[in-house]
Amino acid sequence: MYNTVSWSNILLKVASFFVVLSIVGLILDAVFMVLFFGAIFLLLRTYWQLRKLEKWLYRSKKMTPPTAQGTWGYVYDGIYHLQRRHRRKQKELSRMVKRFREGSEALPDATVVLDNEGSITWCNKLARIELGLRWPQDSGRRIDNLIRHPKFIAFFHSNNYNQPVEVASPLNIQKIFEYRIVPYGEEHLLLIARDITGVTQLEQMRRDFVANVSHELRTPLTVINGYLEMLPDNGEIPKEFLSRAVSEMGSQSKRMRTLIEELLVLSRIEANAEGVFDKIVDVPKVLETIESEAKALNKEKQHKITFDIDSELRVYGSESELRSAFSNLIFNAIHYTKAPGKIVVSWKIENCQAKFSVIDNGEGIPSLHLSRLTERFYRVDKARSIKTGGSGLGLAIVKHVLAHHNSKLDIQSKVNVGSEFSFELSDEIIASAKPDALMETN
Repeated sequence: MYNTVSWSNILLKVASFFVVLSIVGLILDAVFMVLFFGAIFLLLRTYWQLRKLEKWLYRSKKMTPPTAQGTWGYVYDGIYHLQRRHRRKQKELSRMVKRFREGSEALPDATVVLDNEGSITWCNKLARIELGLRWPQDSGRRIDNLIRHPKFIAFFHSNNYNQPVEVASPLNIQKIFEYRIVPYGEEHLLLIARDITGVTQLEQMRRDFVANVSHELRTPLTVINGYLEMLPDNGEIPKEFLSRAVSEMGSQSKRMRTLIEELLVLSRIEANAEGVFDKIVDVPKVLETIESEAKALNKEKQHKITFDIDSELRVYGSESELRSAFSNLIFNAIHYTKAPGKIVVSWKIENCQAKFSVIDNGEGIPSLHLSRLTERFYRVDKARSIKTGGSGLGLAIVKHVLAHHNSKLDIQSKVNVGSEFSFELSDEIIASAKPDALMETN
């Protein structure tokens, strides 16, 4: 508790001061002169204290007030206590803001804080990843200038936020977001974007799964059924026919099993869009395991396979999904490159992004096929795909994995020269990398 200053005390002190001066003036027979210099002294002392106050408030880095007696001491003490109270409130407010931001970061949804004009005040990490916002570069920018979908803009300007709106992601048109706007406080809006891709695509996935299975399993089942019908009724089976039938039926049953397994993998990836960026993936360790598997697969063809890996480059994502994407691209290069070939696998920082690429010197792919390679069961050469055991789902799996990680597959190929399959992951999901690699790209 600090002392207060009343007007009566101030007037009493001033009056006492001038009474004393008057008595001194009467003794010296110079009342006017003494009162004049006394008033000048009081005025200078007041300005001196004001100067000290100004210096303490605006120039001094110390919180402790200057020493002073009387009224000015009370003034300094009052300001000092007000400052302490203000700083305590600032700390409390900072802690509240910190807790709010920590809570928003923990949310499984992209969250953006807006003012009443629609300008960005703050956004969490998921908003930076999923909506492409930059923090703090986008601070103060209007949200409708960054998410420019007409449906979202109409929703934002309608001022009717009772029902959410479903709009494609600004970074990935394959993802569907449900946008909600919640007014809070007097001047703020809370924008929440939730990924509902899995919900909207669930029924379509079921239909596609049934249609694809029925179509792709027809051929191997027809082959197996054909051999079974050709078996003689008397049980006397020629040795050559039996050997060929068993071999062919075994090959077709293996093809069906591979097909079903990859369809299940693809369905699982399509259905699992939540929590993709919750964990750190040790990509160098994953690629080390795939390298061992690639060497075993490469024993027959004896390709020269080179792995150029940044040993510290890790990202946020789904380890199982990224492993599937890496292995599909690497194993495809081994299967479809004529022996002996050269294959280079690379994982490094390029243009501030994490880039993975597989380059081979195989036959190459005609340009008319490139845009359709990631379609389910699309094959450039059906005969070669059956010979190598390809299901036609590998690149479709890669496509959906990359869609979950806000990326897409880039395919560059020239006939009789070779192919490059690559993709880049945003700098926002890079968890760690070599410092010099990041510096070189800047």
